[in-house]
Amino acid sequence: MKIDDLGYAVVDHQRYARCGHHEVIFGSGKTSDQIIGIIDSMLAKGVDRVLATRIDAGQYDDVSLAFPDSHYHSEARLLTIERSQPETSGGDVVVVTAGTSDIPVAEEAAITAAFFGHEARRVYDVGVAGLHRLLSRIEDIRRADVIIVVAGMEGALASVVGGLTERPLIAVPTSVGYGANFSGLSALLTMLNSCATGVGVVNIDNGFGAAMLAHKILMLRGGDK
Repeated sequence: MKIDDLGYAVVDHQRYARCGHHEVIFGSGKTSDQIIGIIDSMLAKGVDRVLATRIDAGQYDDVSLAFPDSHYHSEARLLTIERSQPETSGGDVVVVTAGTSDIPVAEEAAITAAFFGHEARRVYDVGVAGLHRLLSRIEDIRRADVIIVVAGMEGALASVVGGLTERPLIAVPTSVGYGANFSGLSALLTMLNSCATGVGVVNIDNGFGAAMLAHKILMLRGGDK
């Protein structure tokens, strides 16, 4: 197998052949040196587009010294190196949030979708507390090929949007909310119990996972690989 055993990480250089995308680095819990080592291994094997998630500002400061062409998306906590254009393109993803506090998770989804070559539009702060805001933007949402809805509190927005659109909808519960929100659990359960059809749900605060699911849906729809 094509792997690179660094001792602290086994870099999987066959990920693209199996899954259609290169390995994505999860930065939380890793040291800066470990992240640098993994990126260096990937670049040495000809990977010229690197995505790392859950990167903090201190990690990026260190990584940027080793790779000056890296870019930090601070709100989404994403690090990207883009030395070429995406191999796949096409498809329109719209990322919808219930509130402003959900934007960091939404940005993780939107930037990841764009990294993989899809148009990523934002419709933010249209939660059910002011339903007129959503209805004023519903036509923009309906134009998308895939919809990602990001919501905390009780997580009702995904069900509402799912009942107003025909597109695949990926719901992302967030940990935004007061105590009875249980750090996103209430939103997760609401989304899992949605009476709207065609709603899939990813884990709490997992904007990256939602974008990857949207990417795979769009690859099937477009046949572009």
